[in-house]
Amino acid sequence: MQENMSIFYGSATGIGSMPHDNPIRALKIIKETLPFGPHWPQLPDRGRQEGFLGQHLSSLISMGLIDPQKGETPFFSDLEKDWPEKAARFYENYFACLDPKKNDDKFPFLPFPRENASGFYKFLKEKWESLSGKPSYLKGQLAGPLSFGLQINAGDGKAAFYREDLRDILNKALALIARFQVRSLKKFSIPVVIFIDEPLLLAYGQSPYISLSREHILQSLGEIVEAIRGEGAYVGVHCCSGGDWSLLFQLPVHIVSFDAYNYLDSMLVYSEELNSFLKKGGCLAWGLIPTSDAIENENAVSLEKKFTNSIERFSRHGVSSKLLLGQYLLTPSCGTGTLTVSQSEKVYRTTFQLQKMLALTD
Repeated sequence: MQENMSIFYGSATGIGSMPHDNPIRALKIIKETLPFGPHWPQLPDRGRQEGFLGQHLSSLISMGLIDPQKGETPFFSDLEKDWPEKAARFYENYFACLDPKKNDDKFPFLPFPRENASGFYKFLKEKWESLSGKPSYLKGQLAGPLSFGLQINAGDGKAAFYREDLRDILNKALALIARFQVRSLKKFSIPVVIFIDEPLLLAYGQSPYISLSREHILQSLGEIVEAIRGEGAYVGVHCCSGGDWSLLFQLPVHIVSFDAYNYLDSMLVYSEELNSFLKKGGCLAWGLIPTSDAIENENAVSLEKKFTNSIERFSRHGVSSKLLLGQYLLTPSCGTGTLTVSQSEKVYRTTFQLQKMLALTD
């Protein structure tokens, strides 16, 4: 990796979702506890439009590609007679966004309207570049194509990810959201990293999803990774469960983010691939701070011990402890959106305390 990865090493950031209904309060705790790597907060308690799916569907709904009224699960309108015209219009807009003559933050449609991302637009109003303790980087995030595509249906009721044409539309819609975030955040002249959130990576290899193709997963993720890198930003991929981590290590990503509190063993299986990733300068994001009721029984001291023990376990599996201790990033194990506000803020404060504690031992 040619980029300056040291901006991430030993720092801390968040995953995304928070239970706050006020973006000002959410940003206050982020600024207090994540000074090196603040992220914009996703606030699903404000309504379905700011949830994992709703936040990313606006452009597809506005062009009539998605029918939001069909039920709890979003459906493509691919069985309608005017589907070819709608799909063609989507691709016209997509390629207009890639026009090098329009390489700014102007899009034919708004991939991320204000009502779908209040935390994002509030984040953009902050003066990050003029803070006395200027952040090392700014973090954004978006849904991953696999997790997105398995939760949206084709007109016939089958998950859209299994359809090549619909999968391509989803990939490109997400890539546009990623590009929009990078272009918006780059105005601060601070490095930008975008995490692709793939909680359903665990589906690959499981019997209910036996027809999932490794090639299709890599192609979909690769398209979004390429879009982010093409905008001059860093790329991370986050999965808050176990899974086939070799998929992510095949991709040209800068950061692999995992739930180290609950799923350490799943990463140990891929120790050889992890060691190779670290040798190339990659950063391992440790989700050490639990985002469940377990946070009530943990603190920075107990989690430091867990980190130390985990390093020793990786070392016994052939992963360089020097690289692990030099190229780590701290995060909560997942977003805190399902917790109470007080629990969420404890997660953030514990992350801050643990980051400072580990920095003293580096």
